[in-house]
Amino acid sequence: MTKNTIPDTLSFEDALIELETIVGALESGKAPLEDSITSYERGMALKQHCAKKLSAAQEKIEKITINPDGSASTAPFDKE
Repeated sequence: MTKNTIPDTLSFEDALIELETIVGALESGKAPLEDSITSYERGMALKQHCAKKLSAAQEKIEKITINPDGSASTAPFDKE
């Protein structure tokens, strides 16, 4: 596994914390160029991992709708 390979077992929250740390370090501008490039690449991998986790969670969300007769039912969450 390379440094930029994110294991599927990494939680969204842990990935986000690591991503925030990387962003903070990059914004400080104190790291050497090579380290900044490596951190940026890791950050992009973490961003993609977080996006994948969010997309998977969104697919599981259902919205509750009220039918004309007053009964409740669920329908898939509309992404838009």
